[in-house]
Amino acid sequence: MDPSEQLEIEMRIGQVLKSIYDPEIPVNIYDLGLIYDITLDDDHVAHITMTLTAPNCPMAEDLLEEVKFKVAGTRGVKDCEVKLTFKPPWNRNMLSDEAKLELGLL
Repeated sequence: MDPSEQLEIEMRIGQVLKSIYDPEIPVNIYDLGLIYDITLDDDHVAHITMTLTAPNCPMAEDLLEEVKFKVAGTRGVKDCEVKLTFKPPWNRNMLSDEAKLELGLL
């Protein structure tokens, strides 16, 4: 896969992630800053590294499954692996400016 195709698919993945909302905060997980890394390997498997707003989030499993399902269904992606990490821990500084506006923090 050439670099421009990879970039295009990764951008599509980012748009898909913007359609997934945190169950407790009315902001999508991308603008919330929960997505730490998006990569696509040569086999068209997406690798998403993400975190949660709190380690004890009761909806964690559902959220991770939604990410995996929706990203795997993205055009150009054959499968998706989601890695959950808490390093670094999420904080409000990770919010995009759009998210800060939505939450009234700007």
